Amino acid sequence: MEYILLAFIALAAGVVGSLIGLGGGVILVPATLFFGLNLGLIDGITPQTVVGLSVVMMIFIGLSSTLAYMKTKTIDYKSSLIFFSGSIPGTLLGAFINKGLDLPSFNLYFGILLVLLSLLLIVRKYLKPVTWFVDHGKKTTFTDKMGETFVYGYPIWFALLLTFGIGFASGLFGIGGGSMIVPAMILLFLFPPHVAVGTSMFMVFLSAIVNSITHISLGNVPWMYTIPVIPAAYIGAKIGAKLNQKMNSEMLVMILRIVLLLLGIRSIIDGILG
Repeated sequence: MEYILLAFIALAAGVVGSLIGLGGGVILVPATLFFGLNLGLIDGITPQTVVGLSVVMMIFIGLSSTLAYMKTKTIDYKSSLIFFSGSIPGTLLGAFINKGLDLPSFNLYFGILLVLLSLLLIVRKYLKPVTWFVDHGKKTTFTDKMGETFVYGYPIWFALLLTFGIGFASGLFGIGGGSMIVPAMILLFLFPPHVAVGTSMFMVFLSAIVNSITHISLGNVPWMYTIPVIPAAYIGAKIGAKLNQKMNSEMLVMILRIVLLLLGIRSIIDGILG
């Protein structure tokens, strides 16, 4: 039963994570904690093992998505490597701090992060893009398949600083950096949305490898649970990448905003009461 449940969770995480560049951890972590700790349907679940499982899953979501986005040529490899290099030290620091968190603390901080992410997604449409970072950084031009041309860019020093913080949250909570870097790329650096998602998933793939090595060394990965999670997440990511190219994902983003907000509020309440 728990293997089937984890497979469904991972499939949903792969689809949503790849579709809008989130990485999938924002789905897997709260859902697994809920079914494992609240309902008792998944044995041996702790905040540390859920994060370990999540970061291993994101290697395969990132790989599957990257292969798909390579075909559509919507990955900015240079930017991915810059963002990745900034996130490495933050990821390592977050993973080591994670081992000292008890369940109430994890729920509280994770809930706050989910609420902030949901609010960011809610107001993203109403925020005006910031041109300062493009004006003070190296510019890149991209023309999409519809013939629309975008000019985007960023100062490297700021990108490294930003991705350090994103890497820290990724290592601490196992959610992948896409949920934070995609809005930043679109609003601050003026990335075309499809390029932001593709670039984010390549960064998620690279970061998840480093993140996984750290959590494996800390003994946080429940290997038996990776059996249903990895193939389901890989298949889900392929589906999400295809949908990204074919559909307007605004409705899904709206649902995700609401889900993240509700999960965040519940997690905060559990943290306070726990």
